[in-house]
Order: sequence, then C-alpha cells, then structure tokens
Amino acid sequence: MFCSKCGSEINDDAVICVRCGCQVKKMKNSEEKSWLVTVLLCFFLGGFGIHRFYTGHIAIGVIQLLTFGCCGIWTLIDFIFILCRNYKTADGEDLI
Repeated sequence: MFCSKCGSEINDDAVICVRCGCQVKKMKNSEEKSWLVTVLLCFFLGGFGIHRFYTGHIAIGVIQLLTFGCCGIWTLIDFIFILCRNYKTADGEDLI
C-alpha cells in the first residue's frame, strides 16, 4: 500500500505514514459505493428501492419495493439526501 500524500510505500496495517506523518485512510475497494451510481439508481429505479439494495439497506429496500417508494415521496427524499451527500451506506460509510 502507498501513502496518498507522499507516495511512499507503507505497511498494509499502518495507521499513519512513517515518512510524512499523515493519517492513512483505509480503503475497502470491494465495498466502496459510488455516489454517481447511487444517484442514477435512485432517479431511474428509486420507486423500486434499488438504490437501497445497492448501498446495503436491504430491509428498507424491500419496504420501498413493496410500497413503490411510498408512492414516490420516500424516493424523492432519498434523492435529495443523495444529491446533498448526506446519504450513507448501511455500514455508515460515505459514498465516493
């Protein structure tokens, strides 16, 4: 793994870079969720709760699927939250 600030090689378990002292951000490449994908899913398929499934909110996704996003109201609220970047994944991570 490499430091995002100075580019030096660091240990995979490191918390800070020994060369520059900046904090290392842990990346979960397989679990990172895209902000753009979430916006597009919500816009085009929000009534079915697909954006909820994508971000790991399975139970709420099922409820939105069965109620068609509470007739679009819930979908509109989610869409606004996603656009304002206040929407998080089920793990509490920000969308990238």
